Amino acid sequence: MTKRVFFYVQHLLGIGHLARASRIAKALSADGFDVTMVTGGAPVPGFPGDGLTTVALPSVTAGDKGFSGLTDGDGNPVTDAFQQHRRNLLIEALHASKPDVVIIEAFPFGRRQMRFELLPLLDAIAAMERRPLVATSLRDILQERVKPGRAEETVELVKAHFDLVLVHGDPAFARLEETFPLAGEIAQKVAYTGLVAPPPPAEPNEKFDVVVSAGGGAVGKDLIGAALGAAAILPTTFRWCLVTGPNLPQADFDALAAVAPAGVGLFRFRQDFAALLAGARLSVSQAGYNTVCDILRAGCGSLLIPFTAGGETEQSTRATRLERLGLARVLPEEDITSDRLARDIEAMLARPKPEVPPLDLDGAARTATILREHL
Repeated sequence: MTKRVFFYVQHLLGIGHLARASRIAKALSADGFDVTMVTGGAPVPGFPGDGLTTVALPSVTAGDKGFSGLTDGDGNPVTDAFQQHRRNLLIEALHASKPDVVIIEAFPFGRRQMRFELLPLLDAIAAMERRPLVATSLRDILQERVKPGRAEETVELVKAHFDLVLVHGDPAFARLEETFPLAGEIAQKVAYTGLVAPPPPAEPNEKFDVVVSAGGGAVGKDLIGAALGAAAILPTTFRWCLVTGPNLPQADFDALAAVAPAGVGLFRFRQDFAALLAGARLSVSQAGYNTVCDILRAGCGSLLIPFTAGGETEQSTRATRLERLGLARVLPEEDITSDRLARDIEAMLARPKPEVPPLDLDGAARTATILREHL
């Protein structure tokens, strides 16, 4: 009998959470699970992907880069009535799905802003006549700037409501307890899946010396602008591919396109991004989970500019680890200028291709295996 999975994911600023969850959901579907994907952020073309049942809740996004407050699809602060409506839709979707497995992305380790609907969801799951297996889907490195008592509250919620903590990482690279000190209290529920990287990429149809990417694009304007300036400084023989991300405002994209020098391709999105990295000499990007997984799979050199707005620590931690392994060079966000970027790119292009250690990059498929082992 086909097992049913109810998978909740809420992206607030970038698209990283949605992209990773979609990659996992696709692997679950390929393994024979019937997957219902519940999304709560702004629509992103191409996600969650084909072959999945999707439920799109009325969208919410982060009020600012520091994730303070929530706004609806029109940019207005969410109201109590809006929250109640989403809560009702979510619980209706749960009961309609009749799942064998519920996966909640990030919560309770993150996404506290969504407590208004996730705590009632957990209560509804507990009250079901046939309670499903409940797992949280978690990246390997967590945000470390947390208020006193939150880690203890997280542990209490895991003990009360969750059967599995799926850590999407290779413990040889990062272990949960390094960014969540109370991990020992829930160790029996933790399962490492490996990093959720894409499959080995196809041969690229185009080859570039430098591929610059800004993730979802919501906060990537400065990076793309500096890269355009660097391209004007460096030799015109270099071929550049700049991917702004789908969330960059159209006016900003148009302004950047107007000043792009010859030899520079500017794109909102590239479906063949993984293949482009495999053919590139250097990747320049932020240090988000999915981008780093793409870089590791491709095996190219990387210059990383970690996102640190609002006190974020996760990308800096990841980038520093990669730099220690000789896989990347780190450029602080506040130091981005066209001149500095040009110097660092030139230095990185002079280095040999890095030797990527044998990390487990097949976390999507392994997630399916782990779930079957626990059903």
